Amino acid sequence: MTNVRWIMAALIAATTLAGVAACQQAPGDGVGAKVTREPKAPPPVPPRKAEPRDEALLAVATKNVLAAGTSEVPLLRAHALEAMKLADLHAGYPAIISGLDDKAGVVRFAACIAAGELRLSQAQPGAKRLLDDPYEAVRMGAVYALHRVGDKQYSHTFERTAVSPDAEVRANTAVLLGMLGEPSAKKILTVMLRDSYPSVRLQAAEALWRLRDSEALEYLITATISRYPDDQMIACMALAGPRDPRVAEHLRGMLVTPYVEVNLVAARALGMLGSDDGYGTALAGLENSDPRQRQLAAMSLGAIGRMDSQRQLRKLLSDDDPDVRLAAAGAILQLK
Repeated sequence: MTNVRWIMAALIAATTLAGVAACQQAPGDGVGAKVTREPKAPPPVPPRKAEPRDEALLAVATKNVLAAGTSEVPLLRAHALEAMKLADLHAGYPAIISGLDDKAGVVRFAACIAAGELRLSQAQPGAKRLLDDPYEAVRMGAVYALHRVGDKQYSHTFERTAVSPDAEVRANTAVLLGMLGEPSAKKILTVMLRDSYPSVRLQAAEALWRLRDSEALEYLITATISRYPDDQMIACMALAGPRDPRVAEHLRGMLVTPYVEVNLVAARALGMLGSDDGYGTALAGLENSDPRQRQLAAMSLGAIGRMDSQRQLRKLLSDDDPDVRLAAAGAILQLK
């Protein structure tokens, strides 16, 4: 599995769990998206209902996420760590730390990202061991984790990887620099915005938008009308990353593209901005025969965070697809 695919598998910052197919495809190939007739308006949003948290359901969801962290399937373990990170599941902290020593590189990388995002200081010894990992993506993830917990002596590594002859390494560098959010990286990222490879430019634009760069914002908005649905999904999540309400209207327009997956990711992105305008879109996605779309719908409900989606998410805990079950459990943990 290549470096960029590891990024897509483990991050749902850029995309994460959102891109199950993207773990198998390089961003931009447009493979796997289901085309539907474009509606005039997104599905209506039902009125919000006040519902108490179902503590028994929360316990089941927690158990399911922790169990997925011990799955025999490496990608499912990586996705479980992402779910733990998104929900800041304290019970999952030991799994994140032990994931640093997982036999699968994709899981080690996911553990680095989760530990870094949550600033788990206890991850420092394990992350230092990964500075000698055989996979460069893991080594870069380790540098990210160490930087986030205050050990910045290795962060200059990104100056080297930003000019790597390997486009995937450069793209990964842009992703991680964006997640670090250090203003000092803006000069490097501005150069990468003019890279010869589209994937590098897209990730650099996301990183710069996190630093509120207006040129990067324009680039991302242009990417939302790319002929490749995968690019549109990445751009959606990138726009929402800084939680800037100015992009909400543009994301609302993406609830009605010809691609179901794009619409569902737009619903999730709006949820990240505190809007439930994509709630109807997410509910409709739960009924889809395609497990990937059910997964994306569950993740959208988690980002939207409405407690009155507990009943729908409960049903998905018994879905035939393990990724759907995990997405539903992770969403339940995020409900406010």
